[in-house]
Amino acid sequence: MAIVTLNKKELKNLVGNLSDEKIDETLSLFGTAVERISAESVEVEVTPNRPDMLSQSGIFRALSSYLGKKKKEYKIHKPEKNYSVKIDKNLKEIRPYTACAIVKNLKFNDERIKEIIDIQEKLHSTLGRNRKKVAIGIYPLEKISLPIKYEARKPEDIKFQPLDSDREMTGREILQKHPTGRDYAHLLEGKEKFPVFIDTEGEILSMPPVINSDKTGKITQATRDVFIECSGFDFNMLKKTLNILVTVMSDMQGEIYQMTLDYGKKEITPDLTPEKMKIDINSINKLLGLDLKEAEIKKLLEKIGYTYNSSKKEVEIPAYRTDIMHEVDIAEDVAIAYGYDKLVPEIPQIASIGEEDEKEKIKNKIAEILVGLGLLEISSLHLLTKEDMDKGKVKEAVEVEETKSDYKFLRHNLLVSALKILGENVDAEYPQKIFEIGKCFNKDEKEEAGIKEKDKLVIALTPGNFTELRQVLEYLARMLEIEFKIEETDKEGFIEGRTGKILLDGKNIGVIGEIHPSTLKSWHLKMPLTCLELDLEEILSLG
Repeated sequence: MAIVTLNKKELKNLVGNLSDEKIDETLSLFGTAVERISAESVEVEVTPNRPDMLSQSGIFRALSSYLGKKKKEYKIHKPEKNYSVKIDKNLKEIRPYTACAIVKNLKFNDERIKEIIDIQEKLHSTLGRNRKKVAIGIYPLEKISLPIKYEARKPEDIKFQPLDSDREMTGREILQKHPTGRDYAHLLEGKEKFPVFIDTEGEILSMPPVINSDKTGKITQATRDVFIECSGFDFNMLKKTLNILVTVMSDMQGEIYQMTLDYGKKEITPDLTPEKMKIDINSINKLLGLDLKEAEIKKLLEKIGYTYNSSKKEVEIPAYRTDIMHEVDIAEDVAIAYGYDKLVPEIPQIASIGEEDEKEKIKNKIAEILVGLGLLEISSLHLLTKEDMDKGKVKEAVEVEETKSDYKFLRHNLLVSALKILGENVDAEYPQKIFEIGKCFNKDEKEEAGIKEKDKLVIALTPGNFTELRQVLEYLARMLEIEFKIEETDKEGFIEGRTGKILLDGKNIGVIGEIHPSTLKSWHLKMPLTCLELDLEEILSLG
């Protein structure tokens, strides 16, 4: 959760001269929890699914619609001469995309500068995944010569004075000696070249996703026009992040100008064209347990800032909303506009006798045994990214259609998920002993949906060795009153001679072994790791 501080006087100008209790009630019904109210400010908690509300401007814009005030239309100007960015093809494996804009005629004061810096950092930590997915740079345009180049350079060829430094540094020195450089050095680890933004005079603006130049990367009260860039790996997410930033600045009376991005083919950003989504009135009513007419739902949607086209049964989603992925998200906003306080809870008029499934009993028993051995149970996502697939050397998986996130592939094993979690916790205390019981998915033309689900078990010990993990497996077998046999085998990603296939009644149901150093390196793991993965279907059928 992120905390956004609102100016109380400006808030009252919007909602009226309400008491603190009424302000709390209004904001709570609107969907933002009030943390603290003082004489000068109101601190509200914004949920991660609403990055467009990570600033005072964003909250006031959403609150204005909620209160029935006129919706603001954002005007956008086409690119002027030299409003362009040339993108180097060598960035493909480093940090391949950028989305850029120019905003002019801003009138900054200390409060507005603080708001811009605040939303930048909140977007970095939420949408940006601590700058890995999205990094943002904002620059005073008067100190930049257009057009701009976004290119890859060797670290020793990058020389500029970074923010909060009193001297010029090379790219490598920034990562080793600058405090911010050290914090984000892992994002460029293993790269032979680093990304940089450079103006037409050869002046380096920044080295994303790490730091801006002290000369060209700092806005002040004297700044009137700004250049904004967002860099990362998902062009659609960069465009949405840029839309949030430019609309916030437009709310500060700025004028938005597009830029031409040259990737070999031309792209124009920002684009504030609303996304369109079909909805089913009956489905929304069913989800909410209501019986609203179409005209009523139309009014409620407008209250949240949408436009509804009755003839096409279509909702227009503002370009700064990054959180709408499904009709269910629209239904949630209808519920907020309707008022959660008006929803009446009901006990379903059904009677049934519940009984635990036999297979679930076995899975629970396995979990209890492993927890008793001191292992920690994890629960990972069913979906993987393309990066996860490449690291795990997964050659084929079921791809999800029309996904709006980086997570596009259904996992076909649990091993990649375990490696991912261990790789994200290399700084946690050791030893790390984890396990997961979960669903995995494979293509199956015989199934109606073309997908076959299987329950699997993964166990990972780090630091650990083959003998230690085999002891865990043998104890698990004794407690389940079954017998495994292990035969030596080879498997990609494991160490030859320290890997075995696990047999149950002569059937191969899994693998156990020590992970190969090259696999450890690709997941940034620093300790020896041993893993096993079991197909639980044969074990569960014994119950």
